[in-house]
Amino acid sequence: MADDYVIEMLHITKEFPGIKANDDITLQLKRGEIHALLGENGAGKSTLMSVLFGLYQAEQGVIKKDGKEVQVKDPNDANRLKIGMVHQHFKLVECFTVLDNIILGVEDTKNGFLQYDAARKKVMELSERYGLRVDPDAYVSDISVGMQQRVEILKMLYRDNEILIFDEPTAVLTPQEIDELMEIMRGFKKEGKSILFITHKLAEIMAVADRCTVLRKGKCMGTVEIAGTTKEQLSKLMVGRDVQLTIDKKPCKSGEAILQVRDLVVPSKVHNNNAVRGVSFDVKAGEILCIAGIEGNGQTELVYGITGLEKVTGGSVTLKGQDITAAGIRQRSKAGMSHIPEDRHKHGLVLDYSLEENLVLQRYWEPQFENHGVIKKDAVRSYAEELIQRFDIRSGQGAITKARSMSGGNQQKAIIAREIDKQPELLVAVQPTRGLDVGAIEYIHKQLIAERDAGKAVLLVSLELDEVMDLSDRILVMYEGEIVGEFDPKQTDVQELGLYMAGAKNDYKKAKEA
Repeated sequence: MADDYVIEMLHITKEFPGIKANDDITLQLKRGEIHALLGENGAGKSTLMSVLFGLYQAEQGVIKKDGKEVQVKDPNDANRLKIGMVHQHFKLVECFTVLDNIILGVEDTKNGFLQYDAARKKVMELSERYGLRVDPDAYVSDISVGMQQRVEILKMLYRDNEILIFDEPTAVLTPQEIDELMEIMRGFKKEGKSILFITHKLAEIMAVADRCTVLRKGKCMGTVEIAGTTKEQLSKLMVGRDVQLTIDKKPCKSGEAILQVRDLVVPSKVHNNNAVRGVSFDVKAGEILCIAGIEGNGQTELVYGITGLEKVTGGSVTLKGQDITAAGIRQRSKAGMSHIPEDRHKHGLVLDYSLEENLVLQRYWEPQFENHGVIKKDAVRSYAEELIQRFDIRSGQGAITKARSMSGGNQQKAIIAREIDKQPELLVAVQPTRGLDVGAIEYIHKQLIAERDAGKAVLLVSLELDEVMDLSDRILVMYEGEIVGEFDPKQTDVQELGLYMAGAKNDYKKAKEA
């Protein structure tokens, strides 16, 4: 029945130069359902939702609300139609408070003055009602990523939106925050709100969604009822082949210590204490050592200290016997270190450079690519094309595509291609699969295991506990800037790791003994 649908997107086509992002897609959202939109990176999910939210205009197709055709020319139109969206990269003003961000654009004024009291009351009532505890006076720059997401959700609720779009909402959350978000979404459903949920995490779809529409390379593969499907069937629909959801790896044959970190101290930029406090460990050839922890416990600063992005104030870093504590980034790179950074936009790519320029960022001075200070463009092009082929990097215009216009998964593949092709002795991989789909995750996991099997040392930093358990040969848990435990993945479980990550190891030991 058409009456059951609160939103219908019929035969939507949206094109960009060199690529058809949405090709004749039909999506129908029932009133009061959680509807997942599943697809690989670059499948067209965010584009389709941006059309619904008025950020893009489709070349073909119609949008209906409650059975009537509507025009959504910009996000203000979307808000008038009670459509709200939480974007993958949050749209918050960092130097404003939480309250300022929530009311921005729909401010209530009297005689030219903002009516803060009424706004604060409404925000506090909403945050109480939906369990979204926030401090309205905190500055966005000072709150955690999970808290920023709550602010984005409150922005939608403050505008009385009934259709809520979540774009990859769990990409930056800890396991505990993900569970909380799922609970919040179930609460919205009970209230009769309709949710469109863009994701590529199959476990989350199975946990909360009623139905799921699958996109592949811009086309709609169909809509399925979650109750009658499995993770395996969904991943095959999404990728077009069977995907290995478990990881096969040979037993670890570790050799000499490649990286030695001793008593490392790294200051914090946020507060006066040190973010890393006297941390020591080795990473050996032929092993994947994983550092696990909840975001904000010093892992980021530890990686900055090891890779040279931040100066250390104590301790030493040694790579293959060479002291690199004070070495520059290029020296570390030449000494055999590769780094897949946590923030691909900030530290991984120059977004306004082309793909080929990004692929030679750390090698352009080598004789292969340079002659008397002039870059050999043909050599760069053919090298880039070889990597694009080998690592299956997809983009609208091949080697000359601007990095900014590529999907997140393909940006990540470009960084991985560049870092692995340097044949490093040590690969530092930080959140390498954050925000990626099952096909890309499977691919990246295989690359990391191939490096380990080739006798390289891999230092993995991850928030995804499943990834930590599957990939690592040894696990170190970091809490408040210190290593609080070392584990063998074969002899621990996610619950034990989670408790150590939350600083509750003593409670866990007591419970175990009892």
